[in-house]
Amino acid sequence: MTARGEGFVPGRHAIDAVGQGGFRFADMSHRGSILILPSGIHAWSISSVSDLTAMSFQELFAEAQDIDFVLIGTGEKIHRLAEPLLWRFREYQFQFDMMATLAAARTYNVLVAEHRRVAAAMIALP
Repeated sequence: MTARGEGFVPGRHAIDAVGQGGFRFADMSHRGSILILPSGIHAWSISSVSDLTAMSFQELFAEAQDIDFVLIGTGEKIHRLAEPLLWRFREYQFQFDMMATLAAARTYNVLVAEHRRVAAAMIALP
């Protein structure tokens, strides 16, 4: 991925495929996790839920004014975020949901097709 910098594709793109350690979107593929924001899709250096901190979401919080709903794809299984991180999301008054990454990708595609103000943080599946 390239554009604004290494690991960034501007614009809103549906997720075409999930698996094998990455994602397919915008006629390209990316290995690793992704952070999908109103500004575009960013490479995201997270490999498991245990890696998540408030700093992991710094770019998401920076675009908060353009986001109503956040989907968090937590990998193969649904995991709950640590309580301090949940409170940080509540501070921004996001509606948010945690789900397995494949379900998060499907839900994201529906919300983007409806022109909703959605962002997503998706941990890659092995």
